[in-house]
Amino acid sequence: MADRKISLNELAAKVGIANVNLSKIKTGKISAIRFSTLEAICDALDCQPGDILEYRRESEPTEK
Repeated sequence: MADRKISLNELAAKVGIANVNLSKIKTGKISAIRFSTLEAICDALDCQPGDILEYRRESEPTEK
């Protein structure tokens, strides 16, 4: 968003979702995202999903 000089509110309006939900996506406080939402975000930012997503492996349980 910073590279594209677009605010959270502006992006939310372009994507068609509430800015609260976009904020949750931005901060990683969601566990799923619709492909249509991801597509709309990528279209608005002119980017690829890999430019905005990051895979994080869950911590493995420690053995006793």
